[in-house]
Amino acid sequence: MDTTLQDPLVGQLLDGRYRVEARIAVGGMATVYRAVDTRLDRVLALKVMHPTLASDASFVERFIREAKSVARLAHPNVVQVFDQGTDGAYVYLAMEYVAGCTLRDVLRERGALQPRAALDILEPVLAALGAAHRAGFVHRDMKPENVLIGDDGRVKVADFGLVRAVGTVTNTTGAILGTVSYLAPEQIEHGTADTRVDVYACGVVLYEMLTGDKPHSGSSPAQVLYQHLHADVPPPSAAVPGLPYALDELVASATARNPELRPHDAVALLAQVLDGRAGLSAEQLDAVPPQAIAAAHDNAQDRTSVIPRSLSVPRPLPVNEDDADHTAGLSGTNRFERTSLYETSPPPPSRHLGGSWRPRRGLVAIVVAALLALGLGAGVWYINSGQFTKVPPVIAMAQKKATDRLETAGLDVKIKHQYSTVAKRGTVISTDPAVGERIRDNATVTLLVSDGPETVKVPDLKGDALDEAKARLKREGLAAGMVTRAFSEDVLKGYVISSDPGAGIERHAGSAIALVVSKGSPVDVPDVKGESVEDAKADLQDAGLKVEISSTQINSEYDKGDVAQQTPAADKQAASGDTVTLTISKGPVMVEVPDVVGKSVDDAKQELEDAGFKVDEDRGLLHLFGDKVKGQSVEGGDEAPKGSTITIEVE
Repeated sequence: MDTTLQDPLVGQLLDGRYRVEARIAVGGMATVYRAVDTRLDRVLALKVMHPTLASDASFVERFIREAKSVARLAHPNVVQVFDQGTDGAYVYLAMEYVAGCTLRDVLRERGALQPRAALDILEPVLAALGAAHRAGFVHRDMKPENVLIGDDGRVKVADFGLVRAVGTVTNTTGAILGTVSYLAPEQIEHGTADTRVDVYACGVVLYEMLTGDKPHSGSSPAQVLYQHLHADVPPPSAAVPGLPYALDELVASATARNPELRPHDAVALLAQVLDGRAGLSAEQLDAVPPQAIAAAHDNAQDRTSVIPRSLSVPRPLPVNEDDADHTAGLSGTNRFERTSLYETSPPPPSRHLGGSWRPRRGLVAIVVAALLALGLGAGVWYINSGQFTKVPPVIAMAQKKATDRLETAGLDVKIKHQYSTVAKRGTVISTDPAVGERIRDNATVTLLVSDGPETVKVPDLKGDALDEAKARLKREGLAAGMVTRAFSEDVLKGYVISSDPGAGIERHAGSAIALVVSKGSPVDVPDVKGESVEDAKADLQDAGLKVEISSTQINSEYDKGDVAQQTPAADKQAASGDTVTLTISKGPVMVEVPDVVGKSVDDAKQELEDAGFKVDEDRGLLHLFGDKVKGQSVEGGDEAPKGSTITIEVE
């Protein structure tokens, strides 16, 4: 049955621009459609948040954060985001459409992959994540479902919906957002997430590609979480005998339970992967894995979910019937894994019953999770006792200081931005709830932070040092753009000559301003070819230039030990203090001279030129029309420098 026919968006024009043609996939938080941009006449993918979640500010903020984050990642292995907007109850992202399948589809159909195929997929994934990591973002939800493989073979990483800036990652005592099978131990135990959680998830994905199965399994999410915390990911060769040890090492390095032992980001892991691949033979890379591990796959634990932190605490088996009833709700992973939002408090001190400890409030959290999974409600669930506090005064504070104060008070913080001609850029305009209002002591306060005026005048940066110019632009609400360098007679080296646009021109806040920076006064590079090294150094240093000697030498027309080449070349311009590289001559190449006496002038010239010599004729007044060689300046059989001139005497 084609369920897309029942979808109310199919066939509609969203936001007056995007014609929805078909539903591609449905997730826990959003539905993805194939659509046509009627303005640009191109096919794209629309990711539309479920209307039931669009009223939740936290989900909307995460959705918009995805658009902004991915828009900053100009990388061929990242699914591009074109647009973000709302249309009534629909909040959407317009994204690049990739015709093909997901890595999950491949694994479901084929099971284990050949090592070459697994590495061919992993490398572009790590390249994409590496770009994100170096830009300051963590994906936090890497899994086969988020790896797209186009019909043309391109590999792209999608769904940056859980992306966070590295510098804003904080501990959470409430819930973990992610996918059970790919969560790193520190995410489960402490709620922390930096670049190494993506490294861990990629290690799990590599294991799954090599073996066709996940390293940790269980009848409930709690069992999987427990294994992440207390069991190392096994070597893939244990499941697929014959896999090279280098692949075991890659998986072990990426999935080390101690994050300090993992590569620090995807770039470092990519370097390890490339190094490991280089040590594998073609036979090892193309070894066909056994296909016993097939596609019978329960995708419940592959869904992005909000997981109560209480589930990361090891729990003993129930010791009485009441506890058995509480835990029974987790026996079906499909019910548990439906996307929902709820929060828990840290588990209270344990109490002993029959030699086993069980955090009672943790059991309450499990029951809440089961209820939400059964579709009996969604929203924010508080398990604490409902204590209240007041929103502290943070108006006009810098964003970081205000955030620190609210977090110290036990409150969560969300940030929104707004242009303001009154509030200083980076300071708090207002809070929601307002300062002084009564609020639950674990609730969220939204800070409205000033972006300064919507338009900003470009400051006069001429004569500023480059670092100071960049700092001034940032203070004014602008950004430093492309930096080019040029010679200047009146601006010192390293200082700004001009900007584009120029001083006084108005631009939108956040615009990039191009800078031209002085290379100092130009210096004419002297010609030192053919000079001794000592003389060449002296001439260049007298001109205000530095000298570097190349480690290689070349044959040339110049004597051995003299300068054969220089970079920059003679008569070029350089800045004072620039370096000129000198290449030393090994002397000319010596070539045996052909004997051309008695030959015609044309034949003699051709033979000498073919041997690498230049030819000059000596005819004299009596032999202006002669055509026979009677002598040559270097006798036949002797050697002469290649490229030198041989004079032939004509009679």
